[in-house]
Amino acid sequence: MIAVHLESKRVEVRKARRPQRPEGFAVIRLLRGGICNTDLELQRGYYGFSGTPGHEFIGEVVESDNADLLARRVVGEINLACRKCDWCRKGLGRHCPKRSVLGIVRHPGAFREFLTLPEANLHVVPNSISDEAAVFVEPLAAACEILDQANIRRGSEVAVLGDGKLGLLIAQVLRAQEMEVHLYGRHRQKMRIAERAGVETILAGKKTPSSAYDWVIEATGSSEGLGEAIRMARPRGTVFMKSTVHRPVAIDAAPVIVNEITLVGSRCGRFEPALNLLQFRRVNVTDIISETLPLSQARRAFALAAKRGVLKVLLAGES
Repeated sequence: MIAVHLESKRVEVRKARRPQRPEGFAVIRLLRGGICNTDLELQRGYYGFSGTPGHEFIGEVVESDNADLLARRVVGEINLACRKCDWCRKGLGRHCPKRSVLGIVRHPGAFREFLTLPEANLHVVPNSISDEAAVFVEPLAAACEILDQANIRRGSEVAVLGDGKLGLLIAQVLRAQEMEVHLYGRHRQKMRIAERAGVETILAGKKTPSSAYDWVIEATGSSEGLGEAIRMARPRGTVFMKSTVHRPVAIDAAPVIVNEITLVGSRCGRFEPALNLLQFRRVNVTDIISETLPLSQARRAFALAAKRGVLKVLLAGES
């Protein structure tokens, strides 16, 4: 089989052995994978990563102890927890100190012809959801996580900073919950995707409103975005931090302390709400796809995904 390999900022496609299946795991044939900002940061040196990336995927189960999973299309939660520690017993396996993470920490990712994940991590994809849409379950779940972390009432004004892939998903998820969403971005064409979902969009210039929102979501993907989000939050407001960057982020802590602003780290989320949104077409993910390339052209796909103005680039499994 072939697999994508990142090392020393280079993207290569290599021949690799088909993975062995440990007990309780499934072997999954890749159908589609999505390149996200975290994959691009891994290429740039985040976590000192080398190996096979990829954690947004849909695949077909080809080997499993569970007969009900065989030949089914599945998506998979990315955290491989020990399921024995105190965190796991509390249902917080995504924070298990012994966990590995698909395509990020100690577990080869989805950008290969065949991958492995624990059967307990898998979710069967309804037939009404296309392969292309199902790729978005993982990032869509991350967008839905905000709703699990805070009780934001319907009708609340919420600011979303960033018109990239995740920002567009977050804006649509919050709008689907009947919130008044204001998306701040720099690319009018991208923001039109959110506008079609009823999101108000603002072309961000040099100045954004100060102390204007109780709820601010930072999804710019830049190290400067967090400071901007803090400035936009009202006293006792909440800022959700979604950007993953591989370099340190410097902020002025004074306004956070003086204005008693809550900073919430926000990462993975439950897959069930994301699958529900896709099944009932409450979010538009199709327009976020910029290009689909075969796995064998991963080097070109990564270069394209890193270009300004490009949204989601998909990798198609080898047929």
